[in-house]
Amino acid sequence: MKDTNHPLPVIVEQAELILAGLKTTMSLSHNTTIQLWQTFGPLKKSIHNKSNGGSYSVQCYVDDFMSIPFTPETKFVKWAAVAVFNEDDIPKELEVLKIPKGKWAVFPYKGTTRDFGKFAQYVYQEWLPQSGYQLDHRPHYEYMGSDYLGLNHPDAQEDVWIPIV
Repeated sequence: MKDTNHPLPVIVEQAELILAGLKTTMSLSHNTTIQLWQTFGPLKKSIHNKSNGGSYSVQCYVDDFMSIPFTPETKFVKWAAVAVFNEDDIPKELEVLKIPKGKWAVFPYKGTTRDFGKFAQYVYQEWLPQSGYQLDHRPHYEYMGSDYLGLNHPDAQEDVWIPIV
């Protein structure tokens, strides 16, 4: 199942992840990701118990995410966040999201947000059905390291974490 255009994932068991950040409800047709990150960016400096230097873009979908058609109007909750050691000393403007422990398919992604749709289509319509795994109902997220180049940079790299069982 090697695809020359899409690398295979690494399968990872991860402990609970505690994030501090901001969230909003959106859809692909009413995408407010840029505004969410513009609001969150200045607040990141006020978080003193970060557990790493990266950032997390998290999507929380409804329980039947894979059994209903996902359209540009489908609503989901999007988070802009950082990982923290614990819930202590989180600035009052932020909320906490705990991502449960579990198994993940971690895909490296390099490119712009414009090309991400093709990548996601490969993951959910080709790789997942052929993998022997099923999608688990936990948040999906992208991890961007501290050296992340930005949404529209062709060399931007991130790790895409897909919850599986």
